[in-house]
Amino acid sequence: MHTGTLIRDLRRARGWSQGRLADELAEHSGMSISREYISRRWESCRSVPSPFWMRHLAAVLDVPLAVMESDVNRRKFLSTLAATTVAPGVASDLLQEGFSARLKGAGPSVEAWADTLTTYGADYMTLGAAEIQKRLAVDLAVIQQQCDSPQMWAHVARLMTLYAKTFPGADGNRAVTWYRMAAESADRSRDIGTRVWVRGRAAIALGYEGAALPVAAMFADQALAIDDRPSLGRLNAIYGKAHAAAIVGDTDTARGLDTEGRRVFDRAGSGDDEASDYAVPYWRLGVFRSLLRARLGDESDAVEAQDEARRLLPPTLPRFATHLEMHRGLMLVRAGDRAGGVSYARTALDALPPEKHSLTLRMLMDEITGPISECLCR
Repeated sequence: MHTGTLIRDLRRARGWSQGRLADELAEHSGMSISREYISRRWESCRSVPSPFWMRHLAAVLDVPLAVMESDVNRRKFLSTLAATTVAPGVASDLLQEGFSARLKGAGPSVEAWADTLTTYGADYMTLGAAEIQKRLAVDLAVIQQQCDSPQMWAHVARLMTLYAKTFPGADGNRAVTWYRMAAESADRSRDIGTRVWVRGRAAIALGYEGAALPVAAMFADQALAIDDRPSLGRLNAIYGKAHAAAIVGDTDTARGLDTEGRRVFDRAGSGDDEASDYAVPYWRLGVFRSLLRARLGDESDAVEAQDEARRLLPPTLPRFATHLEMHRGLMLVRAGDRAGGVSYARTALDALPPEKHSLTLRMLMDEITGPISECLCR
């Protein structure tokens, strides 16, 4: 593939015009370049960019410099590009098609994928959704070719679950599609723990965010029916169902599930030193309960959960501290101090560096600032 063709494909993958690429290059390099030059010299394949422009092209198009400079297998690179630099919705469709096709191929070992999952579990707690989504898309594009054993399906299911979590509430249908695929993949693993965890994680993610509540309840019910033994998957499912119940006004069910969840935690909860998306230490249970009780209007229980969570929360996880502060803002709104609650929550969110913001925090802010009638019915 000629470099000019690669530049054109990379530009189009980002949805950029030649003029937009020229503007990005000029801003990054400090040198003027015209749309006509890009069109007539580079993308027409009449000439190859100089080393100077190669560096800036690699930077603005977000690709390794080696891809621009050498004749590597660019078509293979572009297959990965489809999962990383195009719009997330397009990447999702491409990956979904790839899993359906069940392509065969070589790749990392089962053990290597297990290590990758451990890394993602830790990184999820600190990194932004966009960065995680980009990396996951690449790994999903690779692992989809290796779904030839129950162990690989178990790894795929957990990767899919995290990938679903990176989609915003405005794109809830796409998140639900990936949660459904994750559940089906978990079933193919024939591992009960994976089947319960995937459904429970989907339930708590959707329930906590207040998104797709019937689906959250469905995943929770499925997880609870698969296995009645205490586990982190069951714990997640219980609190996912509790949040869904609280939001629709079924307060008795929500409070009963909270009681049941605390009993399950006593037998299956994680240690306080575990900071992973696959773990639920006591401080994370407190985050679940803090928002649940705030939604129910149980101020004293909410404050107790917040204080307990804050006491054990690692200082390296400021995003979760922001969750707890915003829960207090929601409590004020529920108590009738709408202006004060919104101000309190927004101050807490603004105090967190923008790169630490998450989709869930933005959805929580939307819930707090939503119409009064909507807040009260929740």
